[in-house]
Amino acid sequence: MSPTPRAAGALALAALSALLLGPFVAAGGVLVVLGALVVDARAARRPPQARRAAPVVVARGRTAALRVTLSGAEATRARIRQAAPPGLTVSPPVTDGPLEAHLLATRRGRHLLPPAAVRVRGPLGLAAWDHTAGEEQEVRVFPDVPAARRLALAVRQGRFREPGTRTRGPLGLGTEFESIRDGLPDDDVRFVNWRATARLGRPMVNNLRVEREREVVCVLDCGRLMAAPVAESVTRLDAALDAATAVGLAADALGDRCGAVAFSDRVLRRLAPRRDGGEALVRACYDLEAEGVDSDPELAFRAVGGLKRALVLVLTDLVDAAAARALTGAVPVLARPHQVVVADVPDPALRAAIATAPGALDDVLAAAVAVEVERARTDAGRRERAAGAEVLDAPPGGLAAACVAAYVRAKARARL
Repeated sequence: MSPTPRAAGALALAALSALLLGPFVAAGGVLVVLGALVVDARAARRPPQARRAAPVVVARGRTAALRVTLSGAEATRARIRQAAPPGLTVSPPVTDGPLEAHLLATRRGRHLLPPAAVRVRGPLGLAAWDHTAGEEQEVRVFPDVPAARRLALAVRQGRFREPGTRTRGPLGLGTEFESIRDGLPDDDVRFVNWRATARLGRPMVNNLRVEREREVVCVLDCGRLMAAPVAESVTRLDAALDAATAVGLAADALGDRCGAVAFSDRVLRRLAPRRDGGEALVRACYDLEAEGVDSDPELAFRAVGGLKRALVLVLTDLVDAAAARALTGAVPVLARPHQVVVADVPDPALRAAIATAPGALDDVLAAAVAVEVERARTDAGRRERAAGAEVLDAPPGGLAAACVAAYVRAKARARL
């Protein structure tokens, strides 16, 4: 219980009345105010009937509704405050009456949302009592699943389009014969069925069935380099998990099996390829955090090497020369039985330092360092290509689409 500013003002007036009305009248006034304060505190002590509705699962970077509702006579005299742990933001955090707020998640993983605090004032406004609404609740923050689902839906419906290419339907992704249909003006000449065309006297085209039951394995680097930020509240590992989620859900949409291996200097998570593996990947890897150790890609590749031919998507960072050499040494062994794609996120701060005209000596030095780092990254990518891997270099916002495009290309060319 705590007195309100109104109670403090009433006591001050009662004390000042001693100058005009005498000490006895002032003492009586103080007693009256204290009695009213006690009565008001007893009324505010009754806990309100409160109910909190908070999401159990949210996506990083997405908002969700959070509500705290009150019922009873105390609801009109209540003020609600919802605190949030680091990684979650509640807006607005404080309101009079029912709380209608947005919960924004900026960091993946498990977070404990504390109970809401409800301060109830007495009918006279002299005393207030603090109560809690709800229990401590775990909130799981997943990668950006809504964006991944949109990419997967576009792939399934044949609306996924790479820059500079024409849109094709979902049957054009495979090589297994499905049926023959009449040709259209924008059909690829490679799919023309010349025998049927000659027999019927009009263009006929092969429909190709999407290959199913292929395998996709996302290899996630969780070493120290993946903790580097690449955008506001986004680390390299966040961007990598968004890309892995998009590829996994696209594989689910096309009937393929998806698995995952997360590693640092040890294997952190291992998910064998399975149907609906994209959903399983999200649940298994959403709370991964980068560890302060150097990664061992050879250890992770040994966990993948025993599988049948698959698309192996390696999400890592090529900025460190030693790490890139270790990856280059491990890729040839994996590239023989598998189609290997190495995806990397460039550092926007480095590229900004190169593109910005220097205004001082420090800017010149920063640009020189950035050029050297970018040269090392380019050399590492060249070595990975020479070792038999496809290398993707995409910004954080475009990494998921670039990885899905690589997966679609691999299916179209029957490389997995």
